[in-house]
Amino acid sequence: MLSPHEFATLMLVKDARHESDFDQADLRALLDKQLIELVSVTAASALPRMTDRGRPCLHVCMHARAKSGRVH
Repeated sequence: MLSPHEFATLMLVKDARHESDFDQADLRALLDKQLIELVSVTAASALPRMTDRGRPCLHVCMHARAKSGRVH
C-alpha cells in the first residue's frame, strides 16, 4: 500500500519532464516497490520514470479514489 506522500509522488513522476525536488524517501520507497525507475539524463542527473508496474498501480489507485468520491 502506498502512503499519501508516495501516491502524490507517483502522480508527479507521471508528468515529470525535468528535474524536480522530489522527496528522496518517497522516491526510494517507489523504487523499492518497482513502481518507478531512474533514467539517466546526463552523467550527473537522472529523472524518475514510471515503470510498466507503476502505470497500472497508479490507474487502479486513481480509479479507487474516484469511486470513493475523493477525486472529481
